[in-house]
Amino acid sequence: MSCFSSADESAHYGFSVCMLLQQYREQLGWESAPVVELGTGDASAIADVVAGLPGLRIRSYDISEDSVRRARANVAERGVADRYTVELGDFFDQADAAGGEPVTTAISNPPYIPAPDRDILMPELWGGERGNDLTLQLLKAGYDHVVTAVASYADPVTTVGTAADLGYRVVNFLAMGLDYGPYSSEPKVREQIRRIVAEGRGWAGDDEYMVAVALFTRDPDLPGDRGDQLLHALQLPA
Repeated sequence: MSCFSSADESAHYGFSVCMLLQQYREQLGWESAPVVELGTGDASAIADVVAGLPGLRIRSYDISEDSVRRARANVAERGVADRYTVELGDFFDQADAAGGEPVTTAISNPPYIPAPDRDILMPELWGGERGNDLTLQLLKAGYDHVVTAVASYADPVTTVGTAADLGYRVVNFLAMGLDYGPYSSEPKVREQIRRIVAEGRGWAGDDEYMVAVALFTRDPDLPGDRGDQLLHALQLPA
């Protein structure tokens, strides 16, 4: 396995997580309870977030040994290894509690490349046929708050609709445009993206797409219901 890294996307993910955690500090309660992360990658983006938010503790999980090794080195280099731990293994098998403490908030920049199968340039980036398998699995895991990346070509219509069915609302989000990279440009991936777009369940330009990092919540005390706005930001009709 190799370790995926995208400077633009990682920076957007880290900045968005930081902003959302700061804006909803009291409601998410992360100063008194740990946060869990699905998929560590190289950890550089979130290590900077942990360094900037002294009360934040994160336990992260990744199935790639290369990613875990690189992530631990980055976390140690930034001096936050005491508050940002990286575990090798399946998030859904291990993250119900972080060190025995109750967990209410999960964050993730999940793999979201859509393709008929995982035989793609980097199989670790496969997000299922529609690109949103892990996002949906994370929403179904039952956390009160989920901060996750949502890609415009990975069937965000189903993602937002499923979240609503599960009792989640989109409290807020930050969106940005990204250019296609080598993994999005692979012919079988591009063809799958075209199918999703043709169904009206995603959006992609000729060489670009959108990614938003959104806060989904089931907390009735947290205001906001911006699901339609999220879809609009991803270039889809609300």
